[in-house]
Amino acid sequence: MKHRHFKLFKPYGYLSQFQTNARHEINKKFLGELYHFPEGIMAIGRLDKDSEGLLLLTTDGKVSFDITSSKTDKEYYVQVDGEITNEAILALKQGVNISHKSETYTTKPCQVSQLKEEPDFPERAKKIRDARHGKTSWISITINEGKFRQVRKMTAQVGFPTLRLVRVRVGAITLEDLKMGEVKELSQI
Repeated sequence: MKHRHFKLFKPYGYLSQFQTNARHEINKKFLGELYHFPEGIMAIGRLDKDSEGLLLLTTDGKVSFDITSSKTDKEYYVQVDGEITNEAILALKQGVNISHKSETYTTKPCQVSQLKEEPDFPERAKKIRDARHGKTSWISITINEGKFRQVRKMTAQVGFPTLRLVRVRVGAITLEDLKMGEVKELSQI
């Protein structure tokens, strides 16, 4: 069997999974609404409903396992509430305590930098807020782990809650010029 691989720009509001018959998921949006994917396709890792950006999909479970391991970097552009400080960036780089499965977890050291310019992403379906509510800033965070809502918990822990989260890179694969909701088949991952 020849495996197939895809990348997509997951829009805000979509779950990183395919339709189920669960009653509590009746009004939710699923990946299958964006493209006619082959049978056996699975998302590699997840982006929660409120997050956007690069999502890889494959029919190869081994590829999925390798990419979700701690060997692969994942880079996010994160819009945070307020003008982030050098102290907060340093704390994020060194690792912060977050809650994970009802326990305290210290995140691994990671790469963090403030973006000089606001990224040119399409406007989100649900408006974030406007300038009347105060300043915001954008940072890049590159991690190689992925605890549940980790990046959001990290920025909140240093006093700068996440307003918008967009994954831009997984390993060497980037979002490039994909439009929101667009899917592109890849020859390999």
